[in-house]
Amino acid sequence: MSLTLQSAARLLDEHHLLREIIAGDLWTLDAADVDGGDRPFSDVTYDTRQVADGTLLFCKGNFRPEYLHGVDERGLAAYVAETDFSSVTRASGLIVDDVRKAMSLLSAAFFGRPQDELTVIGITGTKGKTTTAYFTQAVLNDYSGGKCALFSSVDNCLDGHTYTESALTTPESLDAFRMMREAVDNGMRYLVMEVSSQAYKVQRVYGLTFDVAAFLNISPDHISPIEHPTFEDYLHCKRQISYNCRTLVLGEDCDHADLIRQDAARADVPVVSFALRDEAGDVTDGIDVIATPDPQHPTQYVFLDHGKAIGDFSLELEGGFNAANAAAAIAIARKAGVPQDSPAFAALERVRISGRMERFASADGNIVAYVDYAHNYVSTKTLAEFVLRKYADRSPRLVLVTGSVGDKAVDRRQGIIDGAQDKVDRIILTSEDTVKEPMTDILDEMRGYITNPHVSSTIILDRAKAIETAVEEARTDAKAGRLTVLLVIGKGEEQWIKVGGKHAPYEGDGHVIRRLFGIAQD
Repeated sequence: MSLTLQSAARLLDEHHLLREIIAGDLWTLDAADVDGGDRPFSDVTYDTRQVADGTLLFCKGNFRPEYLHGVDERGLAAYVAETDFSSVTRASGLIVDDVRKAMSLLSAAFFGRPQDELTVIGITGTKGKTTTAYFTQAVLNDYSGGKCALFSSVDNCLDGHTYTESALTTPESLDAFRMMREAVDNGMRYLVMEVSSQAYKVQRVYGLTFDVAAFLNISPDHISPIEHPTFEDYLHCKRQISYNCRTLVLGEDCDHADLIRQDAARADVPVVSFALRDEAGDVTDGIDVIATPDPQHPTQYVFLDHGKAIGDFSLELEGGFNAANAAAAIAIARKAGVPQDSPAFAALERVRISGRMERFASADGNIVAYVDYAHNYVSTKTLAEFVLRKYADRSPRLVLVTGSVGDKAVDRRQGIIDGAQDKVDRIILTSEDTVKEPMTDILDEMRGYITNPHVSSTIILDRAKAIETAVEEARTDAKAGRLTVLLVIGKGEEQWIKVGGKHAPYEGDGHVIRRLFGIAQD
């Protein structure tokens, strides 16, 4: 399907977004009045630097008229905007009420609605989205012979096996539909994608209906002047996935689950539940998919679907919270068409994610380090509690190495401290990503939230040096035979730190630990 000014205007009008078309002195609602309105666009973009002959440009965000200087000479065909720019360009303008909604609809049309050729799965929640996405992709890849694409906050995969680092949890709509088209052209049949609250806040998935959606859990996060002003707003944005799917997989223990079920009922969307339980109970107590520890093998979990065993799997990713994520993936895969007795579910055992619950041990076994992307109250608290349970018989000394991002998600700063300070012995505060806000101010603020008198703390801006200091201190305790567990959180496998809004090279948390422990680098 080709996209023209005429077909674009019709689509925008159908969705009640079109205000008018401005072409020079002509103001109209009928694109047939515009000369060349039936000519297909050659490309779509939201970056004026990419404008070439026949391009349709989306003027989104803090767009300025001066950005259009020179675009006529490069062949701009038309633009979509909430503002009339006819004073700075001869190109026709599709003037709309919401340019982000328009961009999503028109991008899908330009790329031939690739979502219609895929089983599209969307996963939202405060924590566990990435792990659940990788679990789900692994099962669907195994079931389909490698024909499942992935959009995640860590990597994107468009061919079932090649992974490239991603820039956003959920891509901009134009990029998402372009990537979907590439995935379809690569023979993909499934797409698993993380769906952030911002994806609904700024219309990155507008008009997209998920064949299966999952709502894992919810807790306060991303509260800041440039993200969500309140928890209510954050939850409201997350809840939109219930209205934009054909089946909803819901965490049985999710806060506000009753409200989310009401959303699904209002949208006439069936709900499938999942949970982690200590034991199966009476026919799983009405929960559709559950994970329970295997009493014979403490590192394994039994997974049941409507009371029938799916399998007894030992997961590479430790912790009950990851078993719950695996249960969510099973529920998703079942609704995506994977049979209950499929051997593809065994692919759960092979899933490893760089920077997610990566465990390293020193040669003498007296220092253990976990590298993880934990970055808020719930994920930090969950990680610390898991470690305390796992090593309870050795009374470990816990040391947290952490920072928090600048300019946004300001609630995380106290959340990380509150999630850890009654469980750890020491906190080393260090650099994270920031744009304008000075990192020293952020770390000073975080240190001010430490109220437990038994917790020592220090600030070391150099992140590699902070980890090195933690290991050096742990080696002193190791000589006395005491176990120290280091929790290095926030950056995972990222080999850069954003300084002043620009990426600066960084060795990577896992790479620093491997170097210090004398573990061969991958």
